[in-house]
Amino acid sequence: MDIKGKRLRLLYPDIHGLERGKYLFGDVAEGGHAAFCIGVYPLTHDREILAVPNAQFDVGLPDIEVDLDRDTLRSSWEPETLIGIGDATFGGKPMPLDPRHVLRNAVEAWRALGYEPQISFELEFYLMEPDGGGGWRPVSLPSHRVYGTGMSIDPSGCVDDMVTTALACGFPVESWGSEYDEAAYEVNIRYNDAIAAADDAFVFRLLVREMAARHGKLATFMGRPLNDRGGSGMHVNFSLRREDGSNAFHDPNDPEGLSDLSRRSAAGLIAHHTGMAAIMAPHVNAYKRLQPDMLNGYWAIWGHDDRTVTVRVPSARGEGTRLEQRTADAAANPYLVGAAVLNAARFGVEDEMELGPPQTVGGAPDSDVCVPATLAEALEALNADTRLVEALGPELVEAFTILKRGEWDRYAGAVEDTSSTEVSDWELRYYLPYY
Repeated sequence: MDIKGKRLRLLYPDIHGLERGKYLFGDVAEGGHAAFCIGVYPLTHDREILAVPNAQFDVGLPDIEVDLDRDTLRSSWEPETLIGIGDATFGGKPMPLDPRHVLRNAVEAWRALGYEPQISFELEFYLMEPDGGGGWRPVSLPSHRVYGTGMSIDPSGCVDDMVTTALACGFPVESWGSEYDEAAYEVNIRYNDAIAAADDAFVFRLLVREMAARHGKLATFMGRPLNDRGGSGMHVNFSLRREDGSNAFHDPNDPEGLSDLSRRSAAGLIAHHTGMAAIMAPHVNAYKRLQPDMLNGYWAIWGHDDRTVTVRVPSARGEGTRLEQRTADAAANPYLVGAAVLNAARFGVEDEMELGPPQTVGGAPDSDVCVPATLAEALEALNADTRLVEALGPELVEAFTILKRGEWDRYAGAVEDTSSTEVSDWELRYYLPYY
């Protein structure tokens, strides 16, 4: 795709999963290179620089270099603009705090075993409108229905505009429709190689929020923005492709059509369920969604086409054979989520873990292992999972932990009861402007 004559919106993800970037013009745009202060990585949402080692005042706040990955170039929803994602380097080496680099390492580990990870992210969000008092409320849809289409669930055409624009920008959208709760939607983007899939999710969330703003509305991917409704997830569907292009999760000779590779991958996800939680649910608010009765990845259980479990095996076989990990919050960082899922699954394969029996359909959970109750507890579980820490990168996990503990401390200082499952005003003020 030729940049000449257009401006380039060069983006890169921070640890939170927020986009950072610049508009570039002329020969600078064609070069696809820009420098940014390293101080973005230790930055909180309210712009405090925390004491992340080797990323702030202790090293003089130097520049990182971001270079466009030209495979990510696509048309933008802004006129005469191309949008692309860059890789961050520091001192001529990959920046260990760059989430895209973290996911690339997870992909390379699978490639060393002879497999190419394939991922699709299912993204859910709520559509909000001004409440007349300076805040936001969900759009009113008296005709809302589950699996709705058309005017009954999108009378303003806002969501249709989002999806039509996404298709024009090259996103491989497969479907969209309404979710269970009023004003809740889901968009499904076709699976792709892992990094490309995360790139799609990263930019698509930005598109959705900016298109909503054009309509005078707000689209939020927060895990649970409303006390009277369920939450928004980012379900991760993944499989592994062999060198000949076939799906390595499918075994036509197995009674269930599943390969040992798929079962061991699922076992790895179950074994690292609590350690992964902070990455999958990286905000205080995420744990208001992760409750035992909310059809999400709360318990460390798996099942066949069962939406009450964490690791679901959809009914499709052949090239459609896949695992669906259901814990992730729609506001989570897709690069880090993808890396956590791929690494945990790989541990299951490398250790030849045995997958236990599936969850008894309709019964009480077959496991007492669940996600931690709060972000603070999830951070402890993450750091205790030393193998996952090593795979994600100790520098990344340390920075992530410092940022998220800062987030937790802000929350703890603003509310009376940190164990409450009610969504607080603090969460709405702190997260809605970003997710």
